[in-house]
Amino acid sequence: MTRNTYIELPVASTGDAKAFYQAALGWTFADFGPSYASTMEGTGDMGLQADPAEKTTALLPVIEVADVAATLAAVESAGGTVTRPVFAFPGGQRFHFRDPNGHELAAMQPG
Repeated sequence: MTRNTYIELPVASTGDAKAFYQAALGWTFADFGPSYASTMEGTGDMGLQADPAEKTTALLPVIEVADVAATLAAVESAGGTVTRPVFAFPGGQRFHFRDPNGHELAAMQPG
């Protein structure tokens, strides 16, 4: 089973981005270090990535999967290109890939 549960935005500053979304939409964020914050509603959350070494150039859809290794194999078999191998983060593990049209996405397995 897969489901699109998360979008990650590259931002210049989590503080400024949090302030905007809090004022404009009433969203609250949990901080995960100095350069990452996320809503924690569990029904389609959004992360703010401000680390220049980690952030993508465009928004990043994150798809929840049951088995990250099997999904990586399926992505490659279907013609996708892995842009960042599997890595651990506070919510589990994930990898990034580009589809055949060049769109970057991530697949994450909670853990």
